[in-house]
Parts: sequence; C-alpha cells; structure tokens
Amino acid sequence: MNSIFRKSMLGVAGLAFAGGVFAGPVAAHADTTPVKTTPAVVQADKPDAGKLIPHGVQGSQSRIDLNDEQVANTKAIIAATKKAGMDERAAVVSIATALQESKLENLGHLGDRNDHDSQGLFQQRPSSGWGTVEQITDPEYSTTAFLKGLKQVDGWQDMPLTKAAQTVQVSAYPDHYAQWEQQAADLVAKYWNS
Repeated sequence: MNSIFRKSMLGVAGLAFAGGVFAGPVAAHADTTPVKTTPAVVQADKPDAGKLIPHGVQGSQSRIDLNDEQVANTKAIIAATKKAGMDERAAVVSIATALQESKLENLGHLGDRNDHDSQGLFQQRPSSGWGTVEQITDPEYSTTAFLKGLKQVDGWQDMPLTKAAQTVQVSAYPDHYAQWEQQAADLVAKYWNS
C-alpha cells in the first residue's frame, strides 16, 4: 500500500513539475510592469429639458438667488423624490411648490404672519392632517407627504405644473405656482445627479 501511495504522490509531483515547465517560459516572459490606469470619470447627463418642462412654462417667471439653506432644502426635496421612486418632473413640481410656499425656507410658526398653522417648506398644516409640527418641518417628511398627495392626482404628469400643485395644496392663489417652473427645472437639472 505504501508503494501505491508513493507512486501516486510521485505522479502528482510529476504533473505539477510538468505543468510548471510548460507554464514557466510563458510566465517568465510576461510583462510585470504595473499598468498605470486613470480612473474613469463618468459625467452623468443632466435631465432632459423636455422631461422637466413638458408643457413649457406658463406666464412670466420669477427667480430668486438661493442661500446655502435653500440649496440644502432643494437637495433634500430631490433626494426625497428619488427615495419615493418618482422622476425629475415630480421634483420640478415639488420645488416650484416650495418656492411659492416658502421660498425654499423651512419656516416655523410665524405668529401673526402665519397662514393659520402652516409651516415647513410646503406650508403644510398640522390641523389639516399633514403631520405634526416636527414632521412637517422635516424636509424629507414634508416632501414625501407632498409627493404622496401628488401621486393621488390622476394624470398629474400630463397637467400643467400649477394645476398639479394646486390640486395637492389647495391654495388661495392657484396660479402662482407657475411662475417658479423655470427656476425649479433649472435646480433639478443642476442637482438631480449630484
């Protein structure tokens, strides 16, 4: 039995040696100089303008300069829109709505200047069932609540922005959302892939 084991081991060693001899010359001539690679930089395309403003803008457009807080709120709206599985157009509608309602500032209670108990980016009201003050002053929560309302509007994707926003918000000034569509689209184009 010892001799069978020994022959088997020699056979295995012989195969290993033969394999090394055949592979050796090829491996010996292989270029071992490290290859310098430059990581590929992938520039994501901006969203298509036709997707952002499918109906064109309505009426004259307003525009404001944004501070760091407003940019952060813009990015929070975009992130919440993506998390909700909705597209760039939903982000445009959301941002235009927040521009009209709060100028993208996360407003707390404004005392006598408050519209009832409206607060947050979308001026949502706890008394109307939008959530608690803590919830509606959280940008992700308030955006998700707005988007939940938007999803319930049949055909919102095919509506002019102001009609889609008004159906969710029920504002006393339903046509005012339209003035922010271009800036909202520009912000989505700028920050959607950042």
